Amino acid sequence: MDEKIEINSEPFEYTLSIIGGKWKMVIMFWLSKCKVMRYGELKKSVKGITHKMLSSQLKELESDNIIVRKEYHQVPPKVEYFLSERGWSLMPILHEMCKWGGVSLEENSSKALNS
Repeated sequence: MDEKIEINSEPFEYTLSIIGGKWKMVIMFWLSKCKVMRYGELKKSVKGITHKMLSSQLKELESDNIIVRKEYHQVPPKVEYFLSERGWSLMPILHEMCKWGGVSLEENSSKALNS
């Protein structure tokens, strides 16, 4: 028998407002994998993202305290990005999404091969 899971939409919508969209979780994935990245490294890693979009997504993630932007005052200028403690607290959720995606991808691949 299917059980209904009661979800309070307000916290759910709040969480989606923080990490929703096409790019934020991908950026968080790369920062979790590499720990610290510079802008150019992120740009190369996040395939298909434009300069304008990467810049705006980083600013939003920083303003929501998901990532930290550390600027070094040197020539040439150096800026590094990394997950904040708050950002790391979201990683179990992203990890579970990756696990679900891996299982679903396998299931769909098996179905396609058996068709």
